[in-house]
Amino acid sequence: MLFQDLNLIEPILKALKTEGYTQPTPIQEQSIPIILDRKDLLGCAQTGTGKTAAFSIPLLQILYNERAQHKEQKTIKALILTPTRELAIQIDESLAAYGRHTGLKHLVIFGGVSQNSQTEALRRGVDILVATPGRLLDLMNQRFVHLEHVKFLVLDEADRMLDMGFVHDVKKIIAKVPAKRQTLFFSATMPNEIKQLADTILNKPERVEVTPISSTAETIQQEMFFVDKGDKRNLLTHILKDKNIKTALVFTRTKHGADKVVKDLSREGIIAEAIHGNKSQNARQRALTNFKNRTTRVLVATDIAARGIDVDDLTHVINYELPNVPETYVHRIGRTGRAGASGIALSFCDHEEREFLKDIQKLITIVIPVNDAHPYPMKQMNNLDKVREEMKNQGGGGRSGGGRSGGGNPNGGGGKRSFGGGGGNRKPSGSGRRPAAKS
Repeated sequence: MLFQDLNLIEPILKALKTEGYTQPTPIQEQSIPIILDRKDLLGCAQTGTGKTAAFSIPLLQILYNERAQHKEQKTIKALILTPTRELAIQIDESLAAYGRHTGLKHLVIFGGVSQNSQTEALRRGVDILVATPGRLLDLMNQRFVHLEHVKFLVLDEADRMLDMGFVHDVKKIIAKVPAKRQTLFFSATMPNEIKQLADTILNKPERVEVTPISSTAETIQQEMFFVDKGDKRNLLTHILKDKNIKTALVFTRTKHGADKVVKDLSREGIIAEAIHGNKSQNARQRALTNFKNRTTRVLVATDIAARGIDVDDLTHVINYELPNVPETYVHRIGRTGRAGASGIALSFCDHEEREFLKDIQKLITIVIPVNDAHPYPMKQMNNLDKVREEMKNQGGGGRSGGGRSGGGNPNGGGGKRSFGGGGGNRKPSGSGRRPAAKS
């Protein structure tokens, strides 16, 4: 199926053509007709599936058609709530790209920066408002934002809002939105509190589910490195000296850890920047921009800060520290290998993280191949064969985690190979590019 088969209007098809997009992802193919049919939607989809385009394209079309019919004044007609500033900015960028020929006005508001430019734009009038909960509530209390004309409410990454403690704020905001509206609700996971929230705000929703959270993309080549904690920085430097690695997103569990990794890499002459909650909004945005345009080759991030980071042709994700929540591993490595393109995920596991690895492999039911052809093997593990067998038994069926052929077997005996894996020549599947990179 092509976008032109989805009954989209010419201004949007023209914008998609400019972006180079012709073929919708599965969630776009399923969601766009439902939303255009003016039904509520419950979408269970993780990042990287193209969900931003799945809701923004039909939203723009409906508002464009209604404005052409009624010539309404600039009041907020659509509200998109999202947990992080980075994701809010990227949704706004998607609206700009897909809606460039519609004449619709959109605005993104978030905390951490001065509100003056945001309130000035609100006074001039906007059709679509993208917001994080804290800043939105603040501007509502100051009476800069009025939601009585909202016809469309979008909650994106609802599970992350729960994780970050925003659910109470979200409920306050929803209480100010008209009950007669179309609601679109997206979440990667569906814990009980999120299910209850969805049940209270959705009206007979259609459900769309794409790529369960427990699965990792087949196009992602995964590798595990057993290494002592003190040698991780040396191993990371060793890997990043491979020039085939064009871009690398490195994950740490803590903000302090992210800053320390950047310092270690900088001392070795590797250009890197950190992005986390202690950075100012301007610093975070500057680091993300530098990473996107490849001025910065390595971006080191914590999980919350990385949510919503979407970079075209991201070749490598490196788990410097394994996450203690197995679902987070799926989210992390999903930053690469998007929309059918290939990617490489490398993970470091020290002695204390072995239980985290067991949980991850139990969740994804994949045996992640072990690469021990590196100069910093773990000293605390004298019997790696026993460890590999232990990991294999946790794999729930013993499938290999290698997304492509070319080294590394499920038992960890793979010989030495290039860490780059030819990552610089990625081609998405299908007849054209897909807008998953904007999700």
